[in-house]
Amino acid sequence: MGNATGNTEARYSQVAIALHWVIAGLIVWQLGSGYWMVLAIDAPAQWERAFWIYQAHKSTGLTVLVLSIVRLAWRLTHRPPPLPSQMPVWQRAASRLMHGVLYVLMLAVPLAGWLVVSSSALGLPTLVYGWLPWPHLPLAPAFEPRAKVTHRLLAYALGLLAAGHVAAALKHQVLDRVGLLRRMLPWG
Repeated sequence: MGNATGNTEARYSQVAIALHWVIAGLIVWQLGSGYWMVLAIDAPAQWERAFWIYQAHKSTGLTVLVLSIVRLAWRLTHRPPPLPSQMPVWQRAASRLMHGVLYVLMLAVPLAGWLVVSSSALGLPTLVYGWLPWPHLPLAPAFEPRAKVTHRLLAYALGLLAAGHVAAALKHQVLDRVGLLRRMLPWG
């Protein structure tokens, strides 16, 4: 098992691994529930269930935001294990770029969602997991359509980039056999 708090040359720390997989799982839920919500808007029979999904989606989005801030702070204070020397320079650069954009999107998507609920003409309160009130930003309802489009496009970009991230990790593990995936697997 990896070191609990510090990265090693071969593995990420247990803290980094836990944050990675928890955030990844929450993002998968967010993408699925967000897609379902888009479909449910046009199906009045789904509106009662949609309310619960919207509330869960907002709570989970805020959780992703907070955990992503923690993950980014962890990453900035704990150097990741070096990439294998046999990886071409362009792949190392692409990896750094992909990770940077992933971090930006992990923050931007929930922030854009916060803009959506803050500008909603419905004015429904946001109660994180049904009990913690979350403030809305002072935005006019006229801003909501732009916020929705921004949130949706950023979420699509996050989904595509996350899929590319998984594909690249599998490619490096299975085809290149450089063992990158092993660095982030919880069971080492």
